[in-house]
Amino acid sequence: MRRLATLVLSTLSLAAPAAAQSVGCGNTAAGFDQWKGQFASVAQQNGVGQAGINALMSARYNTGTIAADRNQKSFTYTLEKFMEIRGASVIVQRGRALKAQNAQFYASLERIYGVPAGVLLAIHGMETAFGSFMGDTNLVSATATLAYDCRRPAFFTPHLIAALKLIDSGSITTSTVGAKHGELGHTQFLPGNALNYGRDGNGDGRVDLYNLSDAMASTAWYLRQKGWQPGAGYQEGQTNFPVLNEWNAATVYQRAIAIMAAQIDG
Repeated sequence: MRRLATLVLSTLSLAAPAAAQSVGCGNTAAGFDQWKGQFASVAQQNGVGQAGINALMSARYNTGTIAADRNQKSFTYTLEKFMEIRGASVIVQRGRALKAQNAQFYASLERIYGVPAGVLLAIHGMETAFGSFMGDTNLVSATATLAYDCRRPAFFTPHLIAALKLIDSGSITTSTVGAKHGELGHTQFLPGNALNYGRDGNGDGRVDLYNLSDAMASTAWYLRQKGWQPGAGYQEGQTNFPVLNEWNAATVYQRAIAIMAAQIDG
């Protein structure tokens, strides 16, 4: 199942980088290279090192990212249509099987973070079909394109800074691919979320959201930090349902996750 672009997957609150408003923006590729040179100064002011600056300068304007950003239709569907086109029945079936196969793993995540397996598996299935498609777009190029684009530079500028810092730390490389809006890994974190909420789930000393253990631990930690209450309900009208808004601001997405999660958890 190819994942549809989901710009609104995160409502991350990040501090605006210093002097970011002075860099300007553009709606075509024409000024992109000049903009990168100007943005490099902003990146350096915000703690980006040489590896991150080199990655920025190698970024290319991505027309596919712009097209995806202008064509997000699935969140206008009814709940029934949304679940149909996103393959809800397949997600539930596969989610149940994965929970049974990895019962100890998901039980440990719920014990540590308080988030049930069904919620994590529903998100995993919705975002990348359980890791079968985690994107085909250069992550730095996608994020830089959106930070340069005049539509939402204030939103994407902090994510570009974060992506460049992830380059500096070795969490990603200049060749890392993600979704069209720069989302990465099994559950499609935006770079700022990856930087701020990434967890080392397998104990190898690094955060790699393309590793399932790290991605699931990070997803659970993110939800917990956004207000998830262990043991409380997550259906519409219950305590934890509003936390799903922190993952994706589309109500139809939140409702679908809650329904699928309950079916996975039985």
